[in-house]
Amino acid sequence: MTALLHFKSPLLKTPFHPRTEAANKLWSWGNWGGYTTALTFEDLAMEHSAIRNSATVYDLCPMIKYRIEGPEAADYLNRLTIRNAAKLSVGGVHYTAWVNDAGHLLDDGTLFRLAADRYRLCCQERHLPWLLDSAHGFAVTIHEETEEVAALSLQGPTSAEILRRAGFDIDGLRPFRMAEFPLGAGRLMISRTGFTGDLGYELWTTPDQALPLWDLLFDAGQLHGLRPIGSDALNIARLEAGFIITGYDFTPADICVREDRLRSPLEMGLGWLVDWDKGHFTGKAALMRQRERGTDWSFVGLEIDGNIPADGAILYHGQKHEAGVITGACWSPVLKKNIALAQVRTKYAGGENLWAEIYALRELHYAKMMMRAKVVDRPFYAPDRRRATPPGGF
Repeated sequence: MTALLHFKSPLLKTPFHPRTEAANKLWSWGNWGGYTTALTFEDLAMEHSAIRNSATVYDLCPMIKYRIEGPEAADYLNRLTIRNAAKLSVGGVHYTAWVNDAGHLLDDGTLFRLAADRYRLCCQERHLPWLLDSAHGFAVTIHEETEEVAALSLQGPTSAEILRRAGFDIDGLRPFRMAEFPLGAGRLMISRTGFTGDLGYELWTTPDQALPLWDLLFDAGQLHGLRPIGSDALNIARLEAGFIITGYDFTPADICVREDRLRSPLEMGLGWLVDWDKGHFTGKAALMRQRERGTDWSFVGLEIDGNIPADGAILYHGQKHEAGVITGACWSPVLKKNIALAQVRTKYAGGENLWAEIYALRELHYAKMMMRAKVVDRPFYAPDRRRATPPGGF
C-alpha cells in the first residue's frame, strides 16, 4: 500500500526555494534531478533579455556534485575522464566528459580543482556507482555533496558590477578560474563559469548562507536589472552558445536502450577535449579506433529558414533520405534567427541540401513544412565581454 502513495512525496526544495517560490508569479515548476526547479518566473522573453542585457540568477543547487579527494585524485580522474586532470592547476576549472569502455558518452560536466588533492566534479546525471567502481585501486575517496553545497549562477553583462557592489573583488578573476571570499560566518567560492556563453559567474557556498547570498545580490543589483530566471530562458541562451545537455542532445550510455543512439565524444563535437597523450583512460582504445576509421555521426549547428523552432524535427538530405535529428532548437531573440543543434550522419554533415521536417499548428491543424537547414559554425552567439578581464563596468 505504501508504494501506491509515492505521489504524495513532493520534490525536494533547494536552499534558495523560499526566494524562488516568492518570485515565481507563473507558478511554473519542473523537476531537475528530484528537486523543484523554476521553468519561467514571469515572462520568458524578459528573462532571456536580462541574460543578454543586464543580469540574472539561476538556482544551480540540483546540479549533481561530487567531491573527489586523496593523494591519487589526479591519477584517478585521468583514468576516468577524457581530459587531463593533472594539467588543471589549483583554482582552475575545465569542461570534461567521460565514457564507458566502448567509448560511448556517459556524461559531461565541469571539474574544479579545489586543492592539490581535492576536486569537485559537477554533472547532470548521478554516477556514484560508476565513480566508485572506477576508483578501485586508487587512493581516493568519493562523496556526493549535492545537498551540502548551495550554488547560484549569476550571468549577464552587469554581473561583474553587481559582485563589485556586493563587496567582492573579481576584477582579476579570469575565465575558468575561481576565488574564495568571506560571506557572513562562512565562505563563498566564485568561479568565472556558466552556461549562457556570456559574461557570468557561479557562486558556491553552504546551505545556511544561501538566503543571505540571494539577498546580498539583489540589494547590490537593484540598479542593474537583476532578476531570477528559469530553465526555459537558460535553454535559449545555451542554444545560442552552442552548449549541449546530457539527456537532450545525447542519451547517456548507461541508460540508452537502443544501441544505434549511443554517441561518442568524437561524434558529439567533443574531440577537442580528448588528451590522447596522457596514458590510458577508460574508453581510449575504442576512441582511437573510431578516430582511425572516422565517425558515423557528427554534431552540428544549423540555421533554419522561417521562424518556427524545429525542436525534435527529422532532417532529410534532398528531402528524401533521412540524415539526422534536431536535438534542440529555438528562435534566437538576440540573433533574430531560427537556430538548432543536430545529430547528422557524417556523410551529410557538409550541410548541402539539408531540410528540416517541421509540423506547425495552423488553426487547429498541423501543417507539414520542409524548411531548408544550413550548417553553420558554433557558437551562434559569442560576445567579447564573456572573456574580458577585467570585465567592463556598467
